[in-house]
Amino acid sequence: MIILHADTNHPTLMKKLEEAGHHNIEGYEQTREETLQNQHLYDGIVIRSRYKIDREFIDAAPNLKFIARVGAGLESIDVDYAEERGIKLFSAPEGNRNAVGEHSLGMLLSLFNRLNKADKEVREGLWQREENRGVELDGKTVGLIGYGNMGKAFAKKLKGFDVDVIFYDIKDGITDENARQVGYEEFFEKADVVSLHVPWTEETDQMFNREFIGKFKKPFWFINTARGKNVVTADLVEALKEGKVLGAGLDVLEYEKSSFESLFSNPNNVAVRAADPVPEALRELMFMPHTILSPHVAGWTVESHERLAEVIADKIIAEFGEGDAKKE
Repeated sequence: MIILHADTNHPTLMKKLEEAGHHNIEGYEQTREETLQNQHLYDGIVIRSRYKIDREFIDAAPNLKFIARVGAGLESIDVDYAEERGIKLFSAPEGNRNAVGEHSLGMLLSLFNRLNKADKEVREGLWQREENRGVELDGKTVGLIGYGNMGKAFAKKLKGFDVDVIFYDIKDGITDENARQVGYEEFFEKADVVSLHVPWTEETDQMFNREFIGKFKKPFWFINTARGKNVVTADLVEALKEGKVLGAGLDVLEYEKSSFESLFSNPNNVAVRAADPVPEALRELMFMPHTILSPHVAGWTVESHERLAEVIADKIIAEFGEGDAKKE
């Protein structure tokens, strides 16, 4: 097969595909329009998040057999239309789930122990011990919303702590040794920590809002390593001010571009400038001492970079076998 690589990835990906007899085309510099003009040449495309694969894109690719996204989600692909056309879809949540689990735990422990705040103050010459008294994780109930690859990885990381891990998921009967499934009523009553591990869909869009927060019986800590648009930032900020949410660790933001590669339309991917239209809610969030923000890097480790590539290559080869070059 002739496979277009629209984004750079770990070299393992192209190496494994080449060894299996497939032809790799590097299209890193091609614009979406240039790719569209040549889509009839390709049997498969491998992307991260550089552009959307919509109906127009798929229609321009009559020979397309698969679309592979080197990441966990398929939001940038018109999944329904691709499946209607008989195109196989591959993603690799197995490749970065461990990284996401570790990042989620790191954010939670940093929040509980006020590490970011304390570090900043010491560097400024302040030695405020009582103001930075931490909270212990032991004895808490950690609630996960979504129990797929990422949720399970976080639950596994929590196993070494004396915590009760519960989760809510639309699929029934998926309790394992690391967490137990509960209904929303018990979830809202018991959770001390709430961590999102759901995809971005019509059902989960802005699910974490004022109404949702108001259902919890006690204040809680919030972690989001899923998708920014699952959360209404203004409602989260208000809950942080009111003490309904005790602290928040956010690897993703509502205002990210759909490619997940940058914030807003900033062409040079530099720090948010005064000229950028920064929403008031984000501006407030950025200066709250009980929040931790990271630039969508929970699954972005040295190890996951290679593992994602391996998973995608293995899935393509398992489905389509050896290419023409190998058969010759």
